[in-house]
Amino acid sequence: MNKAELIDAISQKTGVAKKEVEEVLDTMTATITKELQGSGEVTLTGFGAFSARTRKGRIGVNPRNPSEKIDIPSVTVPKFKAGKNLKEALKGGGPAHTESVASESASTSAT
Repeated sequence: MNKAELIDAISQKTGVAKKEVEEVLDTMTATITKELQGSGEVTLTGFGAFSARTRKGRIGVNPRNPSEKIDIPSVTVPKFKAGKNLKEALKGGGPAHTESVASESASTSAT
């Protein structure tokens, strides 16, 4: 699913205009990005937590010349830790799984 499909799905489910959903989604991603840039963390209870971690520098090997060593600097990278509800849903025991199974069985029984 890409961004346009996500916007469309949220718009259909909530009845909110696509333009408004796009603005909310853009604002959410910008807010999360800004918080992570400031070394903060964003937690969406039940879904997961976004954080920024520093990956320490190391000595690597130049792929073009394997005998040459290169210095790989430390870098800050985003990290996502899944929450309990998301993990349960993916295992097949959570509310998101139950909801999709119910909608699938309703659509197949209607035919």
